[in-house]
Amino acid sequence: MPVPIPRQRAVPAVEGGQAQTSPAPAPGAETPSAHPAAEEFTEHGSGGLTLLVIEDDPAQTLSVPALLDAAGKPIKVRTARNLTEAERLLTDDVHCILLDLALPASGRTGSSDGAEDELGTLKHVLRLAPRHAVLALTASDDTERATEAVRVGAQDYLFRDELDSRVLTRAIRYAVERKRADMTQRKLTESRLRAQENARLERGLLPTPLLDGAPLRFAARYRPGRSRALLGGDFYDAVRTPDGTVHAMIGDVCGHGPDEAALGVELRIAWRALTFAGLCGDELLSTLQQVLEHERPDDEIFATLCTVDISPDGRRAGLCLAGHPSPLIARAGGLAELLPYENSGPALGLLPRARWPRQQVELGGAWSLMLYTDGLIEGRVESGSRRRLGQDGMVAMVRRQISEGLSGDGLLEAAVNEVRDLNGGELTDDVAVVLLERGPRA
Repeated sequence: MPVPIPRQRAVPAVEGGQAQTSPAPAPGAETPSAHPAAEEFTEHGSGGLTLLVIEDDPAQTLSVPALLDAAGKPIKVRTARNLTEAERLLTDDVHCILLDLALPASGRTGSSDGAEDELGTLKHVLRLAPRHAVLALTASDDTERATEAVRVGAQDYLFRDELDSRVLTRAIRYAVERKRADMTQRKLTESRLRAQENARLERGLLPTPLLDGAPLRFAARYRPGRSRALLGGDFYDAVRTPDGTVHAMIGDVCGHGPDEAALGVELRIAWRALTFAGLCGDELLSTLQQVLEHERPDDEIFATLCTVDISPDGRRAGLCLAGHPSPLIARAGGLAELLPYENSGPALGLLPRARWPRQQVELGGAWSLMLYTDGLIEGRVESGSRRRLGQDGMVAMVRRQISEGLSGDGLLEAAVNEVRDLNGGELTDDVAVVLLERGPRA
């Protein structure tokens, strides 16, 4: 929240009356002051404050009084007679600008800005110095324009006939602190808006399965390993093609950063397009490998993948594995078990002319088929232990949860939560789990 600035007219005059002023310095000169009346104030940094005065004063009617910062160091003062000089003197060590609103806009060479706007010069200074505190200086009978100057962007305004050291010192320091507070608030707001935009973008990149008309139930859980992220290197999708076949996939790009997340999205979108184009099995995976090779940031990046295509009657499926863990199936009346893994192929991106055989799998009349990434099985079995859950531990866990009557979303939620609890906290790897069910189990 911006620091409130008390109106300077409520500040009592320096004891002993108006401070003695020195003759106006030459343009561009820095003049320290030595007045003992500086108030207590906490400064940021140890270099002291620097004031840039922009004032056209040929008659020398304005003199800046002696000033000290909170540490008792003289406040440096630079003077500029026009905006051209001000641009030259406005270096990074300037903290505050004192601008005479009576300064003509013509003081900036080659510009007519402000010719029809009495605050044109102030607006130009604000554009020139967006990170500096600005004080507007005007006559005491010009309150309306002074107030308008604050509305336009100045931190405060001062009247010439009240310009003693106490008033000016306090105004400078409060203006600097208010500007710092404003800048901090602006950065926080921008950061919050960026985070909200990134969240919306990531949510938009998560898949929306297209399964209208399919006699199957679908559930999924997704938990990225990156802190404060919605999307990781894991990806999944499921679609139903016009012939009634349900196609599902799950994959994992090695790594956990935003580049891997972006590559996972590209592979998922490519898989969907190729699936609707009629590709499956080895032909589809070979084409996806070409996509990966063209899109990956370096040659060390690879991706594992599992695809299944379930026949329209729901009793059979084709399975392709590219370096990915085998799915788990629980048939009606039987225990959950892993599907065959023997005829799998390598991960995408490892071998240039690899092949991925398509295995035919009998599903039966009622079943639950769970596809998952290795984040689900690589968690520890307890905090501090080196032993991982592994596929055998996952199978035993899911068997128990199914025997307890869990299915669908409830089964996935319980599985992911138990794996996290066994690990003793959040998993460091991305986790994606997809469940397809047919028959009474759902």
